[in-house]
Amino acid sequence: MSRTAHLASARKAWLVNHAKSLGFSHVGISKAAFLETEADHLDQWLKRGYQGEMEYLERNMDLRLDPRKLVPGAKTVVSLLFNYHNPEKPIDPAAPRLASYAFGEDYHFVLKRKLKDLMRAMQEEWGAIEGRVFVDSAPVHERAWAAKSGLGWVGKNSLLLNQEVGSYFFIAEVIMDVSLEPDTPSSDHCGTCTRCIDACPTGAIIQSQVVDGSKCISYYTIELRGAIPEPVAKDLGHWMFGCDVCQEVCPWNRHATKHKEPAFEPHPELFHMKSSDWVELTEEVFREVFRNSPVKRTGYKGLMRNLQAIQAKKT
Repeated sequence: MSRTAHLASARKAWLVNHAKSLGFSHVGISKAAFLETEADHLDQWLKRGYQGEMEYLERNMDLRLDPRKLVPGAKTVVSLLFNYHNPEKPIDPAAPRLASYAFGEDYHFVLKRKLKDLMRAMQEEWGAIEGRVFVDSAPVHERAWAAKSGLGWVGKNSLLLNQEVGSYFFIAEVIMDVSLEPDTPSSDHCGTCTRCIDACPTGAIIQSQVVDGSKCISYYTIELRGAIPEPVAKDLGHWMFGCDVCQEVCPWNRHATKHKEPAFEPHPELFHMKSSDWVELTEEVFREVFRNSPVKRTGYKGLMRNLQAIQAKKT
């Protein structure tokens, strides 16, 4: 092994160990390059209008497909997984539900702090390096990079699936000008299973790995700014923010274990609120229960719109 290869190998081992000490469960490495295959898939997805009102997905396509335009001189994309799984559910089985990623503090802030710590540690250990960290906050094709780096495969529900931990995790990236040995992509392990397709309440999973985002419950309850169409209300079930149905039915999530991140623990009142409590939710209670929460993205008015849609389909 050459001196350069030995250095790259040693740095990679150090990076993996340090990232895991910060709570990341898996780390994978890819060579920074243009995502040629994904470019065609994304173009077709957008032309079919599957983005709905999510116009931001149409912007900065060049940056989304080539990390070297996000970070000049980039050589490596580091993909990291962070578990958020919490199997806890409301005491009242009829109470409205949140997607489990939104139980605690906003993951953007939690993971960004950890990634900045990781970047500082790398700079202290390796000297002057340039790079940026990302947590679902810039045009980075995170699932594609995680799959390329061997952290899993893109399932039929379009989520990244990992044989060891399922899919209840956040994906984060570090893009930097340091060369590290890339990992090998994983093979697909969905087989003939169609549980996610069969279970999707709105039929948003059109075919394997193709999701019409404009039909997803997460889209209706988070991204949509206007009124939820009446025909859709009957398909919302109990979901007032996001949806976990395709993850709950996925066989690979039998391996999922509860997270160990204190910041992701829910507000003490969250699971004790009954259906009647949600109907009578005040803005003051909303601010208290969802302080620093991802739910703030839809806001009090948005959440009340969702709750009213859920109630309407019961009458």
